[in-house]
Amino acid sequence: MTLRKLAGLGALLSLVTPGLAMAADEVVLNSGDTAWMLTATALVLFMTIPGLALFYGGMVRSKNILSVMMQCFAITGLISILWMVYGYSLAFDTTGMEQGVVNFNSFVGGLGKAFLSGLTPASLTMAFPESVFITFQMTFAIITPALIVGAFAERMKFSAMLIFMAVWFTLVYAPIAHMVWSGNGGLMWDWGVLDFAGGTVVHINAGIAGLVACLVLGKRKGYPTTPMAPHNLGFTLVGAAMLWIGWFGFNAGSAVAANGTAGMAMLVTQIATAAAALGWMFAEWITHGKPSALGIASGVVAGLVAITPAAGTVGPIGALIIGLVAGVLCYFCATSLKRKLGYDDSLDAFGVHGIGGIIGALLTGVFAAPALGGFGTVEDIGAQLFIQFKGVAFTVVYTAIVTFVILKVLDVVMGLRVSEEEETVGLDLAQHNERGYNL
Repeated sequence: MTLRKLAGLGALLSLVTPGLAMAADEVVLNSGDTAWMLTATALVLFMTIPGLALFYGGMVRSKNILSVMMQCFAITGLISILWMVYGYSLAFDTTGMEQGVVNFNSFVGGLGKAFLSGLTPASLTMAFPESVFITFQMTFAIITPALIVGAFAERMKFSAMLIFMAVWFTLVYAPIAHMVWSGNGGLMWDWGVLDFAGGTVVHINAGIAGLVACLVLGKRKGYPTTPMAPHNLGFTLVGAAMLWIGWFGFNAGSAVAANGTAGMAMLVTQIATAAAALGWMFAEWITHGKPSALGIASGVVAGLVAITPAAGTVGPIGALIIGLVAGVLCYFCATSLKRKLGYDDSLDAFGVHGIGGIIGALLTGVFAAPALGGFGTVEDIGAQLFIQFKGVAFTVVYTAIVTFVILKVLDVVMGLRVSEEEETVGLDLAQHNERGYNL
């Protein structure tokens, strides 16, 4: 059994056909796997609150810190409920799916698991409770839309943000997760796309949505002539550290067991992240004469993003190369490319998550090969690279189009952007009637 199929088997055992999990004699609760998945789930939630909230909060101006943190917390609550009501079902219900057959259920699941129908304390996914698997995947669904916040920070109405995230989660996140992770019959699963922990589902998805959002909303008032320096880089560094730690749950947890795959995923995550942090730092040092704290924090996240799709299949050398490439390229995309093209991706959601996710997804097709030290089943690197490219291209096009339509409709119906006066005052006061700092 391949590592791809192992990672998806948990969902399949309990969802493919009624009673399958009960019928499989080998499915017995393993306390070690259960303990690890409980821990991994908490680590992934820790990535959004407080990790991402602090990471993003420190990078905005002081008048907007609470707005960004509030968005992260509100998204956490919103997506948790939507995941329970229908999100888990849309992503992992495999009714009507058949390997090699493309039909409606190849793109999105049904509603057989809506409101978590049929779930009991005895329901198992592989060797741990299905309830844990549901919560684990919920944390992935939470952080993905939260990442988009970085692209339109400091200028989107809170009410519009909430509705956008609910619709985007329904029409973009859940279908992409289903196509990649649901198992036999899922569109990109059947293509053979390798995405161990969410390079496509989470990072390319969020990065492209963020790029579209910042283009639709337009630039912040005064950008790029008005200085908009981060107001508290200490918060950003602490947030980056929390993301680094939490990412072990993200990647190693995607082994869905306390086993050798989880251990290797942890190791390669550390190697790639360290390499990317240094790659960004030295690229900035050479280019601008001094290394910055914001730069190394951004490099950390770039490395975490890039290794995510590859964590279950690449070895240490592959991780080192992926990290270095991601650190350097994400640096230039978040600085030189952004300036040249003139878009206002406030906190570099696209430059780090979109570009880093694409780099990681493509290089997974190369370094998953045993011939290059990987632990996947890739024998033809060229063929797998084409499959990875096809998966990336499909995600980019689908996410971009659907995100654009959602935003345009919402703009007509309720308006997306705060007024110039509110933007000048700051979203903390204008949207929440609070201040982050009362001096």
